[in-house]
Amino acid sequence: MSDNLTLDQVTPEMALSRKAFLGVLTLIITAVLVLSWMQTEMDPVKLYTKRANAWSYLFGRDLKEFDHADARSQAERLPEVIAREEARQDVRAMEKEGRVFQGMARQRKIESIAEARLKSVSVAERDALVEEEYERIVDEKRGGFFPPETRWSKVQTYVESLLETVAIAIWGTLLAFIAAVPLSMFAARNTLGLMVQGDGPVQRAVRWFGYVFVRRILDFCRGFNEFVMALIFVAVIGLGPFAGVLALAIHTVGVLGKVFSEGIEAIEPGQVEAVEAGGASAAQVIVFSVLPQIMPLVVSYSLLRFESNVRSATILGFVGAGGIGFLMYDKLNGYLYREVCTMMILVIVSVTVIDFLCGKLRARFV
Repeated sequence: MSDNLTLDQVTPEMALSRKAFLGVLTLIITAVLVLSWMQTEMDPVKLYTKRANAWSYLFGRDLKEFDHADARSQAERLPEVIAREEARQDVRAMEKEGRVFQGMARQRKIESIAEARLKSVSVAERDALVEEEYERIVDEKRGGFFPPETRWSKVQTYVESLLETVAIAIWGTLLAFIAAVPLSMFAARNTLGLMVQGDGPVQRAVRWFGYVFVRRILDFCRGFNEFVMALIFVAVIGLGPFAGVLALAIHTVGVLGKVFSEGIEAIEPGQVEAVEAGGASAAQVIVFSVLPQIMPLVVSYSLLRFESNVRSATILGFVGAGGIGFLMYDKLNGYLYREVCTMMILVIVSVTVIDFLCGKLRARFV
């Protein structure tokens, strides 16, 4: 007898009950959406009214005469600041050699050396230094991300850091893939049944414990964000890309292990039974029946996670885990937004190229 009811078999009471259930479900969903809307303070009107802020943040603000005058005043003080700092270094060198300056004598010595240095600088050199500093200060005051920095000396440094970011993503994904494939076999009931066969209480207990234990490991790995993992590893092993590799690897193990195990549980059992009927061992069944069926899924999701890890590796640099993110964070703190814009463009281009190449690989296996 079929469990599915035909329209003629649906009684008015059942139809009313179904409508009531749908009504309650609709109310719950509506309440959740309204409360979450209020909690997140979503306001499209505010986004429209603040559009001018977005323009000035991206393209810079118009400077007033006061801003230019203040920038000029700061720039003109730079030669004196440099001369004083160099004079202090000269006095420290003299003190290391045994000369002693006490009280105001030390300050007068610094002043005399600084004055001599200022007089030794030509007018052309001084004007060039002041003008360069003035342009830097004006650029900093104007702000904005556009136009991006295009000097090759800068771009070359960014490209080198970007290659380090890609290397972090490569090794983070590779280590995760190596660990996720065997773990997924233990996290899937059908392959676990192949490896631990038998209907006795011990075999059932081993299968249950193994399944739950590995699943919880994958949940733990997946539950921590890469950013949090990177903070932990930077604190443990110090700054550098190795911390980023470990953070990406652990989080990606949880993601790939879950996806692979669910793909294994969804395979066609008939192929497994056919290989088993030929007298194959559990390892042979997995190699010749299970893996070929999930290989398209494995390749597709592994490449997808690699693309995602390139973006994630960029952010990990903000906590000192290497790559271009570390440099980007440093430039943001220095208000060098145009350099940050260049780095963002490079990241976008690299992700686009990687997506294209991964698409080519995916077409060959999927």
